Amino acid sequence: MDNPINIKIDGHHYQVEKGRNLVNAAKENGIYIPTLCHFHNQNHPLGTCRICTINVNGKFTTACTTKVHEAMEIEINTPELINTRKALIEMIYAEGNHFCPSCEKSGNCDLQNLAYDMGITFSRFPHVFSDKSVDFNSKRMILDSNRCILCQRCVEEIKSEDGKNIFSFVKRGVKTRVYIDYEQEEKLSEAKAIKAMNTCPVGAILVKGMVYKQPFGESKYDLTGKKKFTQNKSNMRNGKNKFIVATTSLAGCFGCHMSLLDIDTEILELVEFIEFNKSPLTDIKSFSKRCDVGLIEGGCANSENIHVLKEFRKKCDVLIAFGECAIMGGIPAMRNFIPLEECLEEAYIHGVTSEIGANIIPDHEDIPKLLNNVYPCNEIVKIDHFIPGCPPNANHIWKVVKNILKGEEFTIAHEEFKYD
Repeated sequence: MDNPINIKIDGHHYQVEKGRNLVNAAKENGIYIPTLCHFHNQNHPLGTCRICTINVNGKFTTACTTKVHEAMEIEINTPELINTRKALIEMIYAEGNHFCPSCEKSGNCDLQNLAYDMGITFSRFPHVFSDKSVDFNSKRMILDSNRCILCQRCVEEIKSEDGKNIFSFVKRGVKTRVYIDYEQEEKLSEAKAIKAMNTCPVGAILVKGMVYKQPFGESKYDLTGKKKFTQNKSNMRNGKNKFIVATTSLAGCFGCHMSLLDIDTEILELVEFIEFNKSPLTDIKSFSKRCDVGLIEGGCANSENIHVLKEFRKKCDVLIAFGECAIMGGIPAMRNFIPLEECLEEAYIHGVTSEIGANIIPDHEDIPKLLNNVYPCNEIVKIDHFIPGCPPNANHIWKVVKNILKGEEFTIAHEEFKYD
C-alpha cells in the first residue's frame, strides 16, 4: 500500500491508502457504503443520488466525493444516517414510476436491491405520479423518464467510438431530463447498447427485445442478499387462545388472497388459533365482532375502496397491507399517468372490445365513483405492518401474521423479501 494513513470508521481504526475514494477504501476493509450514482471506473465522482451520505468530522457529505486523509473520523451506519438513506430511497420510489412487478429491470435493478437490503417495505412519502415522457424513437433503446433518477451514469459512461455523448441532460431544475442523441445512438454496437442498459441503476434505459433474457427468479439480485431482517415483538397475545382475523381485497387482482390459500395443509395449524371473520374466504359480508388483525390486499381506486379500508381501520386492532397494490399502488396505479377521462374513453368508447355504437361510459349511483388516482393504503389510513410481494409467498405471509399475533420475534431472509 502506497502512502498508508490512519482513519476511524464508526469507532474502529483502519489503515488505508491516502487519497483513495472513501467508497472504495471502505469496501477494501469490508465496509459497505450503498450508492446508486457511483460507478467502479468513473474518473471523477458524481455525488448526484446522495444515497452514500455520511458524517466526516461532524459534517454531512457524500462518501463517493470524499477522498481519505489522515485522522478522519467517519460515521457511516448510525441510526440517523441509515434513516436518511432509507428516506432518500423512499423518495425516489414515491417520485418515479418504480412499480417493480411491471418493470423489465426487476431483479437486475440497483435501486430495488438497495431497498431490499435496507428492509424498506413502503414509502413514507406520498406518491407523486408525475407524467413524464417515454421515448421510443431511437433505433434500439427505450428511455423512460418516469423511472430516471438523474444519476448521470449514462451521460458519463456511454460514449460513441469517437468519444461523442449518446446521452445528455437537457433543461434545468425539476424539469431536467436525459436526452438521447438519435444519430449517435444508431451508431452504437449491440454490446455498447446493452452496456447502456446495464449501466443504468434503474429501469430507465432498456434495449428493445433484450429485457427478458433471464428467467424470473434467476436475475442478478434474485438469489443474493446481504442481510436478514429481525422484526420486533408485538404485545398481542394477552392470554388469548384464538385470534380474530379479517381480510379484504380492494383494487387488485385477488392474487394475494389466492396466495393465502397456497399454505395448503398447514392451514390446519392456523385454525387452531385463528378464526376468520369478515373475509372473502368465509363470505362473511360484515364485521360481527372486533378483529385482532385485518389483512388488506389492493390499493384504493374508488369510493367503495376508501369506505372499506376506513371500516377495517376502525374494526381491527392491527392492520397489515400485503402485496404491492396495497403498498405502492401496484399495477392498477399505472393508470395514474393517464388522465381518468382518457382511461374511461379508451375502455368504453375506443376499446377494441367496445360494442359498435355504444358510446357510453357507465354512470349510475350504484357504481362506486373512481378516484383520479389509485392510492396505496397507507396514504388513506394508518397501516401497522407491510408484507411486500406480487404476490407474497404464502409461507412468508403466514409466518409474519402468526409471529405478530403470538408476539414473537421472527427473521425474514433476503429471498423471501421481494416486491415482485
